[in-house]
Amino acid sequence: MAEPPAPPMPKSSPRPRPRNHHPPPGLRALPAFSYNAHRGLVLGLTFLAYALYHASRKPPSIVKRALSKSWPPFYDPALLGETDVAFLAFYSLGMFGAGHLGDRLDLRIFLAAGMGRERRRRRLIRRRSTGWPSVVAIVGNWFGGRRRGLIMGIWNAHTSVGNISGSLIAAAVLRYGWGWSFVVPGGLIALGGVLVFFFLAPYPEDVGFAPPPPKKANEASTEEEDSSSRSTAGGAGEDRRDAVGIRKAFSIPGVFTFAACLFFAKLVAYTFLYWLPFYLTQTAIGGEYMSVTDAGYLSVLFDVGGIIGGILAGFMSDQLDARATTAAMFMYLAIPSLYAFHAYGSTSKVTNIALMMISGLFVNGPYALITTAVSADLGTHKSLKGDSRALATVTAIIDGTGSLGAALGPFITGFISKTGWDSVFIMLIVCALIAGACLSGLVKSEIQQIIQNWRNRSTHLQNGAAGKGCHPVFNLILEIANCNAMYIALMLPFSLSHRSWCSATFSGK
Repeated sequence: MAEPPAPPMPKSSPRPRPRNHHPPPGLRALPAFSYNAHRGLVLGLTFLAYALYHASRKPPSIVKRALSKSWPPFYDPALLGETDVAFLAFYSLGMFGAGHLGDRLDLRIFLAAGMGRERRRRRLIRRRSTGWPSVVAIVGNWFGGRRRGLIMGIWNAHTSVGNISGSLIAAAVLRYGWGWSFVVPGGLIALGGVLVFFFLAPYPEDVGFAPPPPKKANEASTEEEDSSSRSTAGGAGEDRRDAVGIRKAFSIPGVFTFAACLFFAKLVAYTFLYWLPFYLTQTAIGGEYMSVTDAGYLSVLFDVGGIIGGILAGFMSDQLDARATTAAMFMYLAIPSLYAFHAYGSTSKVTNIALMMISGLFVNGPYALITTAVSADLGTHKSLKGDSRALATVTAIIDGTGSLGAALGPFITGFISKTGWDSVFIMLIVCALIAGACLSGLVKSEIQQIIQNWRNRSTHLQNGAAGKGCHPVFNLILEIANCNAMYIALMLPFSLSHRSWCSATFSGK
């Protein structure tokens, strides 16, 4: 069902605003858009922006093999891992500061400047960290409600689209020299920065609309005054002056837990991002080894599975209203998929493709969910008492912590891959297990809440059926069946992961 259009902004404001809201330069020359049209434009531009960020991040994984053959310092795989950790470690550190600045500066200019400076490689790391906190904060400013998980799950496909396009572009120009694999994506992201600067409105207030309503009605009633002030004063006005600091953002319930989970989840995802093409060239698939270019093309299917996983995780978390439970289920199901990909992926190309996509689904699903919908939820948590200017800061904390794991995974892989890929996959399975375990406390609370909601619903149905003359025993059976089905659905991944972990540990594969 389509959401009603947002009401226009009042002409007068009861409070002084530190920042005047005005549309981007490009939108001033165009006719007025509807509220939903503006939301579509925001989704499209932020999708393009971060797809270009990820496309420019993919070339290092494509050129690894070429570097190891043509440049003597990179003959040692460990040095390839060290270059990955150098980039990702500084990216992670820059993320914390970038998120804090994003809640205080104009997000449009902040994002466009970061994209425009991507071409200057000496500032690459510092500028990259401006992207993710900015785009999540902008989408969070425009979208709320129960469908946030699904919307942001679909939107988060930009990560995989960027990885796929970056792989294809880097592999296509590799024959002209490995340097071109960096130059072409760098030029594209600079062009994307120009579009962002002229056409992206980071706040609804910038184009004359009120911000979206709070997620839950009870929260809106307890914070009526704050919500009213946001509708009139604007998201980038007084809220920007009282932006949340990093210490306060860390104290929001759930931030530390999800950040710890993402540390291990992103370790697994980025090990695949940076080493999958290299792994494919080192593994005989169907008795044959593939070229660097073919491995780059084939590796994009991992991200195709990731697109499906991100959408599925967002949809399930909306339906269950349980972000932690959904993320934990996916991480536990990633364990048997990782084991199967390593153990049986070499039998044939068809098997390799199928298992690669399944692995991408379960590995990237929780990664996408936590970095989008979960970050947006926590950035507007009720403990902030109406202060919505924590979106970029919370996003930066969670994704910055995850990026530390993303730096560690490829770095360790560079060393332990010398002893064989069995050790690498054991590391990935252990990290997936720990990622799921980090959410155990939140999962327990969510399961209890889900069961309680189902019981309340069954009681309501029982009372209604009793008034119509239906026997209450039927409703009792229905309640027991619902609870048992929920228990089985939630415990099945735990059982599968335990059996897969035992197999991976003791079989030697």
